[in-house]
Amino acid sequence: MTTAQQERLSLGRRVALASTAINVGLAGSNVVVGFLSGSTSVVAAGLHFMGDVLASTVVLIAMFVAGKPADPEHPYGHGRFETVAGLVVGMILLAGGVGICYTSLQRIGEGHPPPSAYGVSTLLLAILVRVVMSTTKFRVGRRIQSSAIVADAWNDAVDILWSSAALVALGLTLYDPSRFLAADHYGGFIVGLVVIFTGFRVIRDTSLELMDTMPDADSLADIKRVALTVPGVLGVEKCFARKTGLQHHVDIHLEVDPEMTVAVSHAVASQARKRLCAELDWIADVLVHIEPAPAPDPSAPAPADPVPPSDDLA
Repeated sequence: MTTAQQERLSLGRRVALASTAINVGLAGSNVVVGFLSGSTSVVAAGLHFMGDVLASTVVLIAMFVAGKPADPEHPYGHGRFETVAGLVVGMILLAGGVGICYTSLQRIGEGHPPPSAYGVSTLLLAILVRVVMSTTKFRVGRRIQSSAIVADAWNDAVDILWSSAALVALGLTLYDPSRFLAADHYGGFIVGLVVIFTGFRVIRDTSLELMDTMPDADSLADIKRVALTVPGVLGVEKCFARKTGLQHHVDIHLEVDPEMTVAVSHAVASQARKRLCAELDWIADVLVHIEPAPAPDPSAPAPADPVPPSDDLA
């Protein structure tokens, strides 16, 4: 594993560990305060935070498993476990949203005392903490290209929205319990709908990665640009890439002079592989296939001299 990969995984592990610890605290405080204050919205928040504890734990485990080196049964490494963890987080969101909706609707119409005002404090704290966590996870997840951490960041972003909705609903109930007693329960239902929507989004994004969806056009253009800087490369016939955890594996077909010897063309391929991995740190490895270039255009400038064959043909 390269130094860059180790740094990515180390940063991901630290973020996942901090997220798990914070979610434990938020879950416990919201459930306790929600029951004591009699607020459905606050209890719903606490139950959802319990799901967040599970989601963050899944991400943390994924960060450790994804760092295992490649072996004969997993020649591309174990990075896909990180993508699977993102899919699991989406499923947790989906199940949690359904549960919150069901619980909230069950309590609509029930006669009970209005909730206490101090339930507001835990929701305000949750919003503040989630703003910091979501911002940090989005930045780190996109920097290290972690599907699981980005999925967890979406989870936190949704928490901000539904915590705000729960806060408004609880505020209406406290303002006029006789008219808005059920607002607290409707707030919990809205929370559940937002969580369900986000769960579907996370499942969609991670499923696309598991289906080997190509990276964006700019990333593919960067691959071709770097490959064409290698002496002896006359063109790029095909270029495919698939995400395997925090990085991508690339398959590229390079065009070279058809009169070039096998040894020299192999040296060109080797240098292209090394240069791509060195200049684009989001690439884990490259499989290079050599193709004969089509007949040259007489008006085109002469290509650069190819690299000579060397002992290092890895």
